[in-house]
Amino acid sequence: MSNINLIIEERPRNIGNFMVGRLLPFQGKRMVGPFIFIDHMGPARLSDHQNMDVPPHPHIGLSTLTYLFEGNIMHKDSLGTEIEIKPGQVNWMTAGSGIVHSERTPEYLRHSEKILHGLQIWVALPKELEEMEPSFFHAAEEDLPHWKSEGLSYKLVAGSFAGKESPVPVYSPLYFLEIKSTSAQKVSIGSELYGEAGLYILEGSVEGEGNTFGPKQLLVAKNSQLCEFEMAENTTVYIFGGEPLPEDRLIYWNFVATDHEHIENAKMKWQEQSFVPVPGETEFVPLPQESPNLKLK
Repeated sequence: MSNINLIIEERPRNIGNFMVGRLLPFQGKRMVGPFIFIDHMGPARLSDHQNMDVPPHPHIGLSTLTYLFEGNIMHKDSLGTEIEIKPGQVNWMTAGSGIVHSERTPEYLRHSEKILHGLQIWVALPKELEEMEPSFFHAAEEDLPHWKSEGLSYKLVAGSFAGKESPVPVYSPLYFLEIKSTSAQKVSIGSELYGEAGLYILEGSVEGEGNTFGPKQLLVAKNSQLCEFEMAENTTVYIFGGEPLPEDRLIYWNFVATDHEHIENAKMKWQEQSFVPVPGETEFVPLPQESPNLKLK
């Protein structure tokens, strides 16, 4: 990738059942466009007695994007949504003024061996939409724009790119693009990008500026308009970014906001358990005394 401004390595974080690789936020780069949080989950191999069980927890001020490569997650939220996320599908949950959800291994898989592998992403909402009504959107894999060009396969997971638009209802100009190669190919897409851009390497390798980069690395461009790189054969990358939001964002645990008041109100509301609950769920994740997201090393 040409004009590299920053190289971010995945940093291990324990989120309970398994380790994840944290990409954003980073001490030297808190956001890329409106993208404020990215975890690479797995690949985690779970035995017949191990399951993903994340009890109900709240969010404000953001949209979550869950995109799986392997495995299955049952999503339930305080809107009454109950849906299984499968590989290649998109779960887009907009918290706005507040939403609660749980993430668990589906019942029919809880007594079998399984793999969980994917990305969990937060996209900050524009300031004027921080308090919008919460909502949920699910896109099947076949609903996402996908095409082939010059030996490469493209899929537009969210946002807009090259005149194409994902059905996922985003709230600011952004893109989240998958590119796969079967043979070595040069990629030059800078003219179609806008705002800030990051390139995450899932598998294979990328060459740029005389250097080779591999899996678990995130490359942040100095100028998205100059985005050029060489993909090795059997490589998968994700290019994401968009127009940066004009205000800084605060993060405390699962809360994102432009001011401390929104954060403190959400903390108090969760401690009092006055968020709308997830139907049928009685457990909940307690408010941490210190936000793990504040540790950006």
